Amino acid sequence: MDSANRHLIVIAGPTAVGKTDLGLQLAREFPCDLISVDSAMVYRGMDIGTAKPDPATLRDIPHRLIDIRDPDETYSAGEFQRDALRCVENSWAAERLPVLVGGTLLYVRALHGGLAPLPAADADVRRDLDRQAATRGWPALHADLARVDASSAARIAPNDGQRIQRALEVYQLTGKALSALHAAADGPAPNWQTHAFGLVPSERSVLHSRIEQRFDEMLAAGFEDEVRGLIATYGVGSDHPSMRAVGYRQLLHCIAGRSSRSDAIAAAKAATRQLAKRQLTWLRHDSLYRCVDPLSKAVYDPIAKLVNELTA
Repeated sequence: MDSANRHLIVIAGPTAVGKTDLGLQLAREFPCDLISVDSAMVYRGMDIGTAKPDPATLRDIPHRLIDIRDPDETYSAGEFQRDALRCVENSWAAERLPVLVGGTLLYVRALHGGLAPLPAADADVRRDLDRQAATRGWPALHADLARVDASSAARIAPNDGQRIQRALEVYQLTGKALSALHAAADGPAPNWQTHAFGLVPSERSVLHSRIEQRFDEMLAAGFEDEVRGLIATYGVGSDHPSMRAVGYRQLLHCIAGRSSRSDAIAAAKAATRQLAKRQLTWLRHDSLYRCVDPLSKAVYDPIAKLVNELTA
């Protein structure tokens, strides 16, 4: 299939905005294959806290790249690039339209060859940074980052330990700023046409209400028991990448006795709002995406019209 006939759809947006429902609606109406773009849904057993489609839905409408790793394993953007490319090639070979749905925007960038070659995680460096954070606090390490990589520090919140740690880790291992490595990335141009929609709500307060409501529903559905089960089955702890997902790491701290239940819930909701803010900022500034308002009743129409044209 030549590049003129190779198309893929991307439906991206912040957490709790309705991406999954929109993707399912497309898959029920058109010959589409859904490919998950979610760094937490790749893990088995992480169902409630990721808002993963239920088993009946997954049987009816399979999603590629869901449940492909155990929670004690790792999964990288580079691995996603490889796996997603295989999935979209399979869809094209079957004369179906690949539709990527999710909120891990780094994965979309990876698929398009715009990911810098970065060093693998180094356990010794991370342990040292964790020790420093325990004594000095993440805001102090954020100040350290600002001195060596001002661009990354400007995009990372002072308490975002995961991203501060990774940026400092990359600098220690390479001697180069993470932002400089990303700027220098020059991957091959994709030999397909991407049609990317960013779901950007016109009223952020509505999104915040959805985040609050959805987290409460997750708790009612047994989210805490899910985390306890992951600990019992896989022995996961705060050092595992899967447990850095919002909601999971806060409940993990609560179960380990490092915070109260009420504090953990408040922290999880706050972290989810912060994640949504970062996702929205990315979508607004990335020219790949055509931003549409998911709060509009007509949000589905332009996407469905395009999908209909591409699958006719």
